[in-house]
Amino acid sequence: MSAKLKQLEDILRPVVEGLGYEFWGIEFRSHGHHSKLRVFIDDAENGIAIDDCEKVSRQVSGVMDVEDPIQAEYTLEVSSPGMDRPLFRLEQYEAFIGHKVQIKLRMAFEGRRKFLGLIKGVEGDDVVVVVDDHEYLLPFDSIEKANIVPVFE
Repeated sequence: MSAKLKQLEDILRPVVEGLGYEFWGIEFRSHGHHSKLRVFIDDAENGIAIDDCEKVSRQVSGVMDVEDPIQAEYTLEVSSPGMDRPLFRLEQYEAFIGHKVQIKLRMAFEGRRKFLGLIKGVEGDDVVVVVDDHEYLLPFDSIEKANIVPVFE
């Protein structure tokens, strides 16, 4: 996790949790005047509705105005992680053992950057993924992006 993301998480996690929601994770994409801060919230019991996102957005916006950790213009977006939820922490991988996941690495590992398979587990700081009957131990720090792949039956 970058220092900027860590700083943003340290500021925003208490705000989200103080409102009674689970802080799922954040993404920050810096693109000049088109930067975007996306905050993911969850509520395992009740789910997330638009009112929940609005409530968190108002509080986060106020805290961001006071703390001012992002100097440039940006758009704030608050949403649920959805069915194709992104995974940000090792504990989230553990919670989704047996689920299909799509992973993109920062640099190639064994000749590839993209993996689509089942989460088998977590060993230390590695995520264990099974792709086509081959087991990979992917270092968590090398994962750029990971999303659960929804399965519709």
